Amino acid sequence: MKAVRPKLPLVYSCSGCSSAAQMANQLAVRLDREGLAEMSCIAGVGGGVPGLVKTATSGRAILALDGCAMACVSACLQRVAVRADLHIQLADFGVKKRLHTDVDPSELNSIFQHIVSPAAKALNTAANRIGNPDGNKSQA
Repeated sequence: MKAVRPKLPLVYSCSGCSSAAQMANQLAVRLDREGLAEMSCIAGVGGGVPGLVKTATSGRAILALDGCAMACVSACLQRVAVRADLHIQLADFGVKKRLHTDVDPSELNSIFQHIVSPAAKALNTAANRIGNPDGNKSQA
């Protein structure tokens, strides 16, 4: 018989045109690939795609990764009356928003190891300890 695995936190990321946005996206992909969170599509949430809105409003823990102060991930979640359990804005940790520039791999690794991975692990632990409740998601 297959063991029931607790649902991982959802991670939504910015994926805009700046290096900070692409860093947010790469961080979310890495969380997903390492089994620390399940990445879902923020564009679909903002665009009102029913299946993706259903996932966002399911009550699972949510980690939002925004590259800059525009906070597009948070804005998309707000459109469906959802607030992330944890919102990380990379600019708050010194990540610069640069156009036409790739992500700095050493900065990416540092942010992942010291900020994003511990945050996802904490969300996962908290959600599994208390049975993945709805939490305080609705802003309505």
